[in-house]
Amino acid sequence: MIIDPLISDNYSCRSATITFAGPAARPDGGVQEAGALWFLMLTDAQVRLMRLKRMDGKGQKAAAAAAGMSERSARTWQEGAMPSATRSARDWRTRRDPFGDVWDAEVVPLLKVDDKRVLQATTLIELLQERHPGQFIDGQARTLQRRLRDWRAVNGPTQEVFFEQRHVAGREAAVDFTHATELGVTIRGALLEHLLFEFVMSFSGWTWVCLAFGETYEALVFGIQGALAALGGAPQVLRSDNLSAATHELRRTGGRALVPRFKAVLDHYGMSSTRIQPGESHENGVVEQRHRRTKRALAEALVIRGSKDFDTIEEYTALVIDIIDRRNRKLTDATALDRGALRPLPAAPVPSYSTYSARVRRWSTIRVGGRTYSVPSRLIGHLVEIRQHPDLVDVIYRGHLVESMPRLRGESDARIDYRHVIWSLVRKPGAFARYRYREELFPTLAFRRTYDTLCASGSRADVEYLRILHLAASTMQSTVEQTLVALLDASAQIDFEAVRARVSPPSSPVPIIAIPAPDLRAYDHLLVGGAA
Repeated sequence: MIIDPLISDNYSCRSATITFAGPAARPDGGVQEAGALWFLMLTDAQVRLMRLKRMDGKGQKAAAAAAGMSERSARTWQEGAMPSATRSARDWRTRRDPFGDVWDAEVVPLLKVDDKRVLQATTLIELLQERHPGQFIDGQARTLQRRLRDWRAVNGPTQEVFFEQRHVAGREAAVDFTHATELGVTIRGALLEHLLFEFVMSFSGWTWVCLAFGETYEALVFGIQGALAALGGAPQVLRSDNLSAATHELRRTGGRALVPRFKAVLDHYGMSSTRIQPGESHENGVVEQRHRRTKRALAEALVIRGSKDFDTIEEYTALVIDIIDRRNRKLTDATALDRGALRPLPAAPVPSYSTYSARVRRWSTIRVGGRTYSVPSRLIGHLVEIRQHPDLVDVIYRGHLVESMPRLRGESDARIDYRHVIWSLVRKPGAFARYRYREELFPTLAFRRTYDTLCASGSRADVEYLRILHLAASTMQSTVEQTLVALLDASAQIDFEAVRARVSPPSSPVPIIAIPAPDLRAYDHLLVGGAA
């Protein structure tokens, strides 16, 4: 094989020719016949490497070998422009333009009126196929996409410009919620529908995260105060979108203003608020970008873990916090600058719950935030204090916590605990058939199946079911449920007596043993005899 440098007219640039003395493998992997020429184009990277080697003191031969070129080529490219600069741009077509007949007459007029750049190549292809049957195919969409891109770059409408911001240490933090149900996390097999609340320092990127189950005021305040406590100070500005937990619409002047109680929280920490324009999520890009990265890191961690199922929410929360903490440890220097510029925290946090007062109705229920909760019937007629936390609702009577229950979320509008009403309902079984919240009285699927089985087998289904539910409230629900599952799986007859016989079988009577009182005179006789 002989390598000679030359000036190639075909390629309009300097290259090397390789003459093969026999059949050989070409540099591109093909097979070249003997005596034929093969043009081996030198690249900018090769020339740049060769020149660097020469600058490092290498000889011309060694530098050429390191760059994969001949010594003569190294001398040719020792100085001057790079190979790419010697190539002339091609200004001719190698094949007929498939859109030449329709571009100016049909496509360009549509592009000129498309100020929002909404027209896509696939839509235009379909339009051209309708107007000119048999002339265009779906496979030409990619060609049309390039034509649209190039036309818009030269003749298209102006685009919105985004301005990169310079962040100052300790000045601003961004907060927002993001949906995380898409991760597919389950708790003992049940899909966990949840959000992630994230607090991100704009300068350092330091992040704090917690789980939330709704974009509520309580969840917002809980997340902000948790982040500030972990950070050890408060920034000057808190940036957010226009979520209803923090803002409300101004009917007279337009726009949105802060909710008074949320403004009070910001004032407590000496922070001011900035908000993005409605529908312009990119204006809160610091936290929006963090959402994407956090969820991607979580998705990767779940793959590595090998399972998306957790025993408890706390176990899943620990995984989320660990991922965020590992990233925060990489931002130590920038975080230190942030912390050095923060304002000190006040002596005490603001309560992260909302307080309401309600009188317990005769249905043994209260209304909180437009939703219904049952409470113990002994509170009927009394005025109670209700504290609504991000995920709990506490009922307080004269300073005593009498009930705590999970907060309703999603589309649920009622939570009725059968233990609160079963004592009255078992005495009024006729009220069960049309009870407004009857479906709430089936605590698990096993109880629902039991009721359906009772309905299919007799007319006293309501009475029998309520007595079984009363038994669950009197003993343990889990024990009754296990008994119901066993009877259902065995296709055995189900009624209250059959369930009670297994849950709390009658105990054997305890025998009564009569033990006479001891005669203490016998001890006196022993003492006398001992003295003798």
